[in-house]
Amino acid sequence: MPNLFSVETVFFTVLDYPVSFIEFFGTVFYFASVWLIARRNILTWPIGLAGVLLYMVLFYQYQLYSDSLEQIYYLAASAYGWWAWNRTKTSGKVDTAFSNRTTIASWAAVTLLLGLALGSVMTQIHLWLPAWFPIPASLPWLDAMTTVMSLSAMWLLTLRRTETWIYWIIVDLAAIYVYFSKGIVFIGLQYIILTFIAIYGLISWVTRQRKDETLGFFCDFK
Repeated sequence: MPNLFSVETVFFTVLDYPVSFIEFFGTVFYFASVWLIARRNILTWPIGLAGVLLYMVLFYQYQLYSDSLEQIYYLAASAYGWWAWNRTKTSGKVDTAFSNRTTIASWAAVTLLLGLALGSVMTQIHLWLPAWFPIPASLPWLDAMTTVMSLSAMWLLTLRRTETWIYWIIVDLAAIYVYFSKGIVFIGLQYIILTFIAIYGLISWVTRQRKDETLGFFCDFK
């Protein structure tokens, strides 16, 4: 029986590119979860959990160690996000808003510092832990920085902060380069689409916030 969790097990081929089972289904689950996030739908969390588990295995096999370790955080954040959104939802949707300027600047500074720290670790991790990471990390600095940005974006998402979409747009653009350079074409194409969904998500959340503020103004006026 073929190993469905191996990147070598091909599901189908598109334009001479072999798509593995794990790449295809991980992509489908992840794509669906992001679309649901943009729609502020709470089902994003259980669907996203399935994609996280598949991506954890896939990234490890491509030596994208930061991305693989990142999925452990996503498991915990997704579980928390599912609980938090379910606790605070109103009429099937979730209230969203931008953080204040000080909070946004603080998040950006911490993200930058942690990205640089992780990048320095990933350039040496194959020397420190050769049994677990036998091959040097690929694109360690860029991979580390986008990883930390994704962690920040994920946490901001659980807090329903609208600036999460700015993080995701930057991460998606960087990911397009990373995955095409690694030859992971199917996921690279996905990130082109995800970039547009992130832009849609930003516009959608900002629009909804403005409508909610307008409704709140008239309710207070009454």
